Amino acid sequence: MLLEEIIKYIENWAPAGIAWEKDNVGLQVGSQRNQIKNILLCLEVNSRVVEDAIKKKCNLIISHHPLIFTPIKSLNTSKDNSEIIKTLIKNDINLFSVHTNLDFTKDGVSFQLAKQLKLQKLRFLKNLSSNQYKVVVFVPKDYVEKVASEMHSAGGGIIGDYSNCSFRLEGRGTFQGSESSNPFLGRKGNLEYVDEIRLEMVVDTFNLPTVLKAMRESHPYEEVAYDVYKLYNDNPNYGVGAIGILNDELNKKDFLSFVSKQLNIKNFRYAESKRNKIKTVAVCGGSGSDLTDEAIKQNADAFITADVKYHKFQEAEGKILLIDAGHYETEIFILNEIQKRLQNFLENKKIQVYKFKGSTNPIIFYNKSGE
Repeated sequence: MLLEEIIKYIENWAPAGIAWEKDNVGLQVGSQRNQIKNILLCLEVNSRVVEDAIKKKCNLIISHHPLIFTPIKSLNTSKDNSEIIKTLIKNDINLFSVHTNLDFTKDGVSFQLAKQLKLQKLRFLKNLSSNQYKVVVFVPKDYVEKVASEMHSAGGGIIGDYSNCSFRLEGRGTFQGSESSNPFLGRKGNLEYVDEIRLEMVVDTFNLPTVLKAMRESHPYEEVAYDVYKLYNDNPNYGVGAIGILNDELNKKDFLSFVSKQLNIKNFRYAESKRNKIKTVAVCGGSGSDLTDEAIKQNADAFITADVKYHKFQEAEGKILLIDAGHYETEIFILNEIQKRLQNFLENKKIQVYKFKGSTNPIIFYNKSGE
């Protein structure tokens, strides 16, 4: 199977177009035309991950954190990243990273953290907004199904868990072609009246060019009449963080113990809350402390994230049980979901999907007792 087929499958779930604009997602090393043998999944790439890929005969590494984040000015192989890139190229190993687009998609990083905590009735903590358009096009009645189908196939009309969403309104259009025109209906120079359908659908920003291309190519008119409106709605398809409820309400002490057990962590930081009962829980895998106010606004009893600064703990104290469970610790569960999806996609293919079994977490907790 070609790498481009695997990339297309992953980006249908986590489109590159929703990634943070300063992020560097996608193919980092290699070629989309390469045939893939085996795949190794990891949170981030280091020399031990590459060695494991070589050992397992994997010629594709899929990482969450990009190896190449800023523009490369030189390949000095005495530096860690340059040496890793050299080894990847030398061993014909492709590297593909799916980062903030995996953070912002449904069933992505935060949703997997929430599922590890057994939260129910999951939804985004905060939906992305202002990244959609409404496309309106006027189509003769006999061609509306064809045009709509092509626009839907290109990614138009997706609202939450629903696809092929559109609105249609009958009306009458007029046109008068010049002598140099070649009208599909009627005659040039004549004022024509045509029964048409106003067809409209929502389109995500990153799909707009392909949807417009599909619309133009499937439309019978020489000149297509259409409008594109910028929307400021919340996008139900993508967002940050997740929020849900526990099956059973827990007191604060039991909840902290539950977090420790479910995330397999012995140490974490937290700020006290006045609430002793925990039922509604918000989460954000990785650095999500900027969402603390949103978690409070959504009336969450607890918020679990990572990389929380001192003053953010100070601001949250007494308002919400704010827990810093660690960056690595809140993101690692996404590898299970990637593996499951790829195994289903590659069923009956002779391609193994492995997870790196070691830890790439650079943070070590000192314990005076030596435990």
